[in-house]
Amino acid sequence: MARPRVRVLALAAVLLLGVATFSRSKRRSGEEPPRSSPIPAQFSQEERVAMKESLKGAVQIPTVSFSPKEFNTTAFAEFGEYIHRVFPTVFQRSFIQHEVVGEYSHLFTVQGSDPSLQPYMLLAHIDVVPAPVQGWEVPPFSGLERDGFIHGRGTLDNKNSVMAILQALELLLIRNYIPRRSFFIALGHDEELSGANGAQKIAALLQARGVQLAFIVDEGGFILDGFIPSLKKPFAMVSVSEKGSLNLMLQVNMTPGHSSAPPKETTIGILAAAVSRLEQIPIPNMYGSGPLKMTLQQLASEFSFPINIVFNNLWLFGPLVNRLMERDDIARTLVRTTTAVTMFEAGVKVNVIPPLAQATVNFRIHPTQTTQEVLKLAKDIVADDRVQFHVLDATEPMPVSPSDDQALGYQLIRQTVQSVFPEVRVVVPGICIGQTDSRHYTNLTNSIYRFSPIYLQPQEFHSIHGINEKISVQVYETQVKFIFEFIQNADTDQDPVSHVHEL
Repeated sequence: MARPRVRVLALAAVLLLGVATFSRSKRRSGEEPPRSSPIPAQFSQEERVAMKESLKGAVQIPTVSFSPKEFNTTAFAEFGEYIHRVFPTVFQRSFIQHEVVGEYSHLFTVQGSDPSLQPYMLLAHIDVVPAPVQGWEVPPFSGLERDGFIHGRGTLDNKNSVMAILQALELLLIRNYIPRRSFFIALGHDEELSGANGAQKIAALLQARGVQLAFIVDEGGFILDGFIPSLKKPFAMVSVSEKGSLNLMLQVNMTPGHSSAPPKETTIGILAAAVSRLEQIPIPNMYGSGPLKMTLQQLASEFSFPINIVFNNLWLFGPLVNRLMERDDIARTLVRTTTAVTMFEAGVKVNVIPPLAQATVNFRIHPTQTTQEVLKLAKDIVADDRVQFHVLDATEPMPVSPSDDQALGYQLIRQTVQSVFPEVRVVVPGICIGQTDSRHYTNLTNSIYRFSPIYLQPQEFHSIHGINEKISVQVYETQVKFIFEFIQNADTDQDPVSHVHEL
């Protein structure tokens, strides 16, 4: 087999944010096909214009999170007033309770007519990362519509979801919809800063009230198009887990001295050697641990000969696939905990041996490992008692949520994908290498899914937290349609089957 074709095979495993498992999600024998929504997702021209104008207005409010102590409080307050004005029906219905949490986050409780059905939750966040104007085709907070796209920070991450959720609910309410199954909408205001004052406080509030959820849907997966060269059709990726993180500060302290009579090793030299070892000796490869092997095998049928042969014979080609994945920066994240040295500080004057040198290292932890395991491995790799390790912060990887036929939330997403995107026939449970607000809600449910029902191509992926972020008007309308149908599909009599988190 030609080497370029085998490399395509390895890259096929990337799936952008990293696939942990793969599922074709076939219907069970005797299972009824997806039912059509009781209220058709058909919107008038006036409604379509209103929904895009509402998103443009949201983008124009600069709800930027700079740091935990620096964010635009005026903009966050303005955004709260804005959604009141744009979605009046949501705030007027007697069965919908609205609360402000942590000053700027929003919690909506939508009371269903059947209290026997366990509620669920839809998540999104209203804050965005900073957007320097350099490099942008249009000002990043202009909300300008051009060539069928709405431009601006937050159009993909994540004001599109904020507005689409509220827009879909508004349109349902206008059509006199009353849900059977209760649900919550949680809109955090500091997700880009880890969610401590938003999602974390909302989760604590609901836990104090004894709320248990059937499932949660947050951001973190997409309908991916054009990410795998040999796969011509788009596929939906629903992230069922998130990587953990560990930030370590490495320090070396020594007696300062004059550079004219240097010791054999300086603080900088010792620390540089330690950092070099962490880069040269990565955390052990986890290929073969977890469901990735099954993922590749099941992915085989989506490809033509000879790539499908390789996927179906990983007992022979597995080591080759693993080596090729290690060569790709994104594919590597699927098989190991990654190590990134992000800060290095030392020195006070050109002729002084510095007394202190320190470096910050960020680890993104594979779901089959823990922060304590990675800390021990890092210390063993450095193997130098002169280097002190200080944990700055740490978060464990998220458990793997169920995605089988009994997983209500996952199957509702799959059902709605099949209805709204008939051209998408493959649904992929994946792992998110970023972190979302959903990690604060693990005490409320063991079924957390990360999926935004929008098409994403490689160039659009790079605009998230980058420049020239934008969303197609048509794509946004379809996102509203998806949520419009999803809320109604969730009114099924089915309740989730109890699962134990996979590790």
